[in-house]
Amino acid sequence: MAQPTQKPQLGAKERRALAMLADAGRNGVTGQIMFANGFKTKMLAHLDHEGLATVMIAERAKKGGKVIEIIRIRITAAGRKAIAE
Repeated sequence: MAQPTQKPQLGAKERRALAMLADAGRNGVTGQIMFANGFKTKMLAHLDHEGLATVMIAERAKKGGKVIEIIRIRITAAGRKAIAE
């Protein structure tokens, strides 16, 4: 038997993160900006896993012999719906 889909239960920080992403527009926000605003990797990964946001590698740069990946996070339609309710 299929499990009924449940609405994600969002905490205050998750709502704040989604609101920030919603205000960011089409390009989303870099991971560094989200981290600077106090959001943790685990919470952002949870939003991605729940389909409320999308985390993607936007760019790779080489600095000092190391490859740095710059991630961007964007809100999804489901994320917009979740904060509207």
